Amino acid sequence: MNAILLFIILIPIIEIYLFIEIGGQIGVFNTISLIFITAFIGVLYARYEGFNTLRSGISQLVRNELPVYEIVSGAALAFAALLLIIPGFATDLLGLLIIFPPTRKLFFKKFTKKYSQEKNTKEGFIEGESEDIDDNK
Repeated sequence: MNAILLFIILIPIIEIYLFIEIGGQIGVFNTISLIFITAFIGVLYARYEGFNTLRSGISQLVRNELPVYEIVSGAALAFAALLLIIPGFATDLLGLLIIFPPTRKLFFKKFTKKYSQEKNTKEGFIEGESEDIDDNK
């Protein structure tokens, strides 16, 4: 089964389960209030971290450095803000983990380690010499 299809099915099931469990513990009004409060605070904090990332990226551009981490971090912050806007506790937790810089760096280290272990072989390359040909001869 496709992983994306599995996530599309599982995430609402997990969210509904958490709504029922938490709503049974703290009440319906408190559950709904908690969802709105986490979304509001999360989006505000995502905005704050986004401006920090933008400021860091601009300072790296001024120093003639490529702001690779800031570009990836900005995309991750946009995704985290989307997760925080979606109502639910599991998506809020994941969004908050992505927003905070220490956990975001842990996620990045895990993914960069996974994809940086590619082989550095020269398969598919043909070595040779080139020569300019003058058409006037």
